[in-house]
Amino acid sequence: MKNVIVSLSFLILFQSCFSYRTVNYSEISNDKKQKVEVEMLDRAKFSGQLVSIDDKSITLENNGIEQKVLKNDIYEIKIKKFSIFKSLKNIAKAGAWAAATAGILFIYALSKSDGIP
Repeated sequence: MKNVIVSLSFLILFQSCFSYRTVNYSEISNDKKQKVEVEMLDRAKFSGQLVSIDDKSITLENNGIEQKVLKNDIYEIKIKKFSIFKSLKNIAKAGAWAAATAGILFIYALSKSDGIP
């Protein structure tokens, strides 16, 4: 029981506090090492860290592999952005899970001490 509680706690606490926001191709700056997600016209998705961008293509690196995507083949580009609201939501979720777990353990402890099977 204790292992399940610890596992659930880790899953909730280490959820991402980031979200992706859609940007125009011209808004992406080459000077930052940004996390980018690219959706192609055929709905294939590529994600990775921005290596370079020019007028015709964008180059991403994912796990040491570079992928070059042509601008004409891109349907949508999203940039990873920190979200304070998502962080607060995750903290509230973790608190709710902790309170629920404490309530269950409290009820379990009461049932053991009263001699109820």
